[in-house]
Amino acid sequence: MVSVAMCTYNGAKYLLAQLKSIADQTVSVDELVVCDDRSKDNSIEIIKSFALTSKFPVHIHVNEKNLGSTKNFEKCLSLCKGDIIILCDQDDEWRRDKVQRQVAYLNANPGIDAVFSNAVMIDDDSNPTGRTIWEEIEFDERGQSIWKNGKPHEILFNGFVVTGATLAIRKSCLERLMPFPTHVPDLIHDAWIAVVLSLQNKIDFIVDPLISYRIHSSQQVGFGSKIEKVHLKDRFLRDRQQKLIPLEEKANKLHELYLLLRAIPFVPREKLIKLYLSQKHFYRRASLPENRYKRLTPIVSQLVRGYYKFSSKDWWLPAIGDLLE
Repeated sequence: MVSVAMCTYNGAKYLLAQLKSIADQTVSVDELVVCDDRSKDNSIEIIKSFALTSKFPVHIHVNEKNLGSTKNFEKCLSLCKGDIIILCDQDDEWRRDKVQRQVAYLNANPGIDAVFSNAVMIDDDSNPTGRTIWEEIEFDERGQSIWKNGKPHEILFNGFVVTGATLAIRKSCLERLMPFPTHVPDLIHDAWIAVVLSLQNKIDFIVDPLISYRIHSSQQVGFGSKIEKVHLKDRFLRDRQQKLIPLEEKANKLHELYLLLRAIPFVPREKLIKLYLSQKHFYRRASLPENRYKRLTPIVSQLVRGYYKFSSKDWWLPAIGDLLE
């Protein structure tokens, strides 16, 4: 049995296109479970209208209070009855063979609990932007090779590359994943699912883009706009705290993730070593002294140990920045 877990919140503008793409699949799903987080638009009316002609059951649940996206997905997943659950955002469009491809993959790979895919990025008018989400997050052939060679967790420690809107999982693995934590910034439901399953080598990917992922200003979570690049001139003119605060925030996030994962009994401790070293590295960068000459020794020490690779694949750039700025 295959379920779709869809979470909605004020998504009426694009909802019908997403629902239609689910209905038009080459292999039909067995149910659609919708958890609405108290939308103020006509999202519920659109779903109810769709349900009247749907060839599969549509179960609609309106939350008593606003839960936020992570807890809403937790609730929605728990209500699904399918052996395989396909996560669904409210504003994308599925390729017609998405269900067929992901179900076939999980059936052919019983040792894998989840599979995600690439996605084509589209704008408000459903026009392709010319880029994919993997290009956007730089999940390139090198990263894919590391993943396939048994180290997906190391990719995820550096950045979350699994987009929940492309994810299909087995219901049987949910007991190892719930409850979803909410106290770590940016560690939303899909990031948590991915990182925990990666530590068991239970998550894999399909290279093809199986959805069109919509980029727009009103989306709750997603890529959004990129952080503006800091130019060399700015590095000498801006207040030093503008540099140090993001480094400390990054260190705190990694530390909280480390504590969460260390508390899970089935997670091998040896797989957390690089996460531990990474959070130490960012704390070290965030506490470099004001005096540039006094920074030299700790920076060289981090360089010699290869720790600046935790900051960037172009490891020399943050090292130079730490020395000069």
